[in-house]
Amino acid sequence: MKRSSASLAIGLAFTALILAAAGLSLVWTPYDAELILVEQRLMPPSAAHWFGTDQMGRDVLSMILGGARNSIAVALVAAGIGLGAGVPLGLFAAAQGGIVDEIVMRSNDLIFAFPALLLAILITAIAGPGAINAIVAIGIFNIPVFARLARGGALALWPRDFVRAARVAGKGRLRISLEHILPNIASVLIVQGTIQFSLGVLAEAGLSYVGLGAQPPAPSWGRMLAESQTYFALAPWLALAPGLAIVTTVLGLNMLGDGLRDLLDPRIRRERAI
Repeated sequence: MKRSSASLAIGLAFTALILAAAGLSLVWTPYDAELILVEQRLMPPSAAHWFGTDQMGRDVLSMILGGARNSIAVALVAAGIGLGAGVPLGLFAAAQGGIVDEIVMRSNDLIFAFPALLLAILITAIAGPGAINAIVAIGIFNIPVFARLARGGALALWPRDFVRAARVAGKGRLRISLEHILPNIASVLIVQGTIQFSLGVLAEAGLSYVGLGAQPPAPSWGRMLAESQTYFALAPWLALAPGLAIVTTVLGLNMLGDGLRDLLDPRIRRERAI
């Protein structure tokens, strides 16, 4: 099996596993993820509680499943915000050029100066902590990523003969961007989307770790890691379960992105065929 095929297969398997866990949590979990049973606190993994219980007696497996739902939702919506706003901005900047291009890209540079965590802190100071604010912060940070990518790809295509032919045929810049430029950079945007998706999972975990993400009692992988620190010597499974969930998700999405890049990029296919 080629390396690209193996990467794509493993990435798909890991991603499907996490998505299945998130979907399952919508209809079923072994226990109520928010149910507190103090008499069952810090129980080790067993047949009754596969991943043990936490310091409040909550079932860790149920919290992992619920956390998958929340992490996937935050990362997916944030990546969608980046795609939905960044790609049109990048295409518009490349099509217009001149002062318009300069204004759009300098605005993106300004956003880049504020990492997702700092943006979340600023938003939290105004609106308070929560999953919605985490989505907004991560989504805003994703916009310049996709804008730069779309602009760079579009600028490389505007001098090409097929674009010149479209202009001679009387097509406007907007129509050319949608009909000729966007389809030719779609594969790159898809790959970047998987990468930003994985980074969104990490960002959500980081924000929840410092208390700026999903708020209790909603389960969150990042907050589970933060709460497990105090009990690590006594109950290491509290950190192991969410840590493995984050690693599996990010690794799966990154491998999926690598596999898709190798599959969709014709230049890489030609290089490996030689």
